[in-house]
Amino acid sequence: MKRKNLTVKRKVKKKLLQLKDPKILNFYKRFKETLNKLVKNKDFALAVSGGADSLCLAYFSKIYSAEFGNKIHILIVDHNLREGSHKEALKVKEILKKKKINSKIFIWRGKVPKNNIQKNARDLRYLLISNYCLRKNIKYLITAHHADDQIENFLIRLFRGSGLTGLSSMSLNVKYSNKLKIIRPFLNFKKKDLIYVTLKYFKTYINDPSNKDEKFLRVRIRKYRKQMEKEGLDTKKIIKTVDNLFSANQALNFYKNKALYKHASFISKNRCLINKQIFSEEANEIIFKSFADILSLVAGKYYPPRSKKIINLIGRLKKDKFVKSTLGGCIIEQENNFIAISKELNLRKAPYQPQK
Repeated sequence: MKRKNLTVKRKVKKKLLQLKDPKILNFYKRFKETLNKLVKNKDFALAVSGGADSLCLAYFSKIYSAEFGNKIHILIVDHNLREGSHKEALKVKEILKKKKINSKIFIWRGKVPKNNIQKNARDLRYLLISNYCLRKNIKYLITAHHADDQIENFLIRLFRGSGLTGLSSMSLNVKYSNKLKIIRPFLNFKKKDLIYVTLKYFKTYINDPSNKDEKFLRVRIRKYRKQMEKEGLDTKKIIKTVDNLFSANQALNFYKNKALYKHASFISKNRCLINKQIFSEEANEIIFKSFADILSLVAGKYYPPRSKKIINLIGRLKKDKFVKSTLGGCIIEQENNFIAISKELNLRKAPYQPQK
């Protein structure tokens, strides 16, 4: 590198690291501690929607990159779900560009989902981003999930009657696939703190109109929370409950892994055989968690199918008349004393158009 370019880079780094606001400095130190432990100086990707939390993530990632030399890949996903979505993506790109943060836009060109829109949008986003990470050999995806997301997810799953796995919610570090890990450094941050940082640095952020649409359960949950807080169910109590459930879930995972070792055999990454003895030798929760894991692993998806669908499948599998079924991108068949779970061959690849 030329001496002039090296001098410019050092000046930029020095300026970035001079965080004069003690509140922001404290937030960044907490962010840095997490990334130092889990990512170190490896390259990573992050998705930016333009919301306050994701812009704060982009800002802190820029500082971390300047400090430790990581190459960061900032991705903007245009889901193409509503009119004006591309203009919004371009606006986000411009907000980042003004702060000398480079980004790339991905446009979904496949079929636009009409039902369960927020879940499908999330699935499409992860599909596009994970494919990009695979092509670029990026092993870490950093997301902006925060404490308020944690609480909302807990309440949404409580409304839907989720089991222990669902209620224990998100963790700091989780495998998306064998080649990609998701890191959530903001899980102990409040949304209002991330808004504070973003307004100080970017002076603006994007408000997603769907955040006010009460047809979405998440939006209604936010209103319920305000009422619940008046009744004394505050954030700290919910987080404590989530942490307790997470500890219990970790204990069950230990026994689930023992059950998988005993009863399941992966013939290949796309096919698994499960001995039907699992139904008579293991508790219902262990059986459920085993099938949820296998369906997710075989299909190559981060999220397993909905709990209710897995429970219904297990119920059918216990009956002698079961022959064949499909669920979550998998084909489930009975083969003598075994249940065979194989990946469906017609799963689509992500149609997208990257834009520089």
